Amino acid sequence: MEAQNIRKALDRHWAASASGDLDAEHDIYHEDAVCEYPQSGEVIHGRRNLQALRSHHPGKPSGFAIRRITGEGNLWVSEYVINYESGRAYTVSIMEFRDGKVAHESQYFADPFEAPSWRAQWVEPVA
Repeated sequence: MEAQNIRKALDRHWAASASGDLDAEHDIYHEDAVCEYPQSGEVIHGRRNLQALRSHHPGKPSGFAIRRITGEGNLWVSEYVINYESGRAYTVSIMEFRDGKVAHESQYFADPFEAPSWRAQWVEPVA
């Protein structure tokens, strides 16, 4: 039952993120949640700071698509794509839950790149 509740909370969170509803987007976090951006070496302490940071983003997303959500127990991973004016960001969010809310999150962002031609014989393009 807990897994179903977490999945529903994640679905609400990502839908709110996609629609720009900052209040609903941050309902999923504990007041003392910690969010890390390992690639930039930043840590955001507290739901209030995380929401403030996101509300001041100069390149607000113009689109948002979930690729996959998977998890069990208190550890859940979401893969999604954020569309900005400047391009797409492929993103992975790793969330650790405590009492049904996110206590810790790590987010990884990656820019798309052209597939090299040398490996074309072993791969197929993703639609």
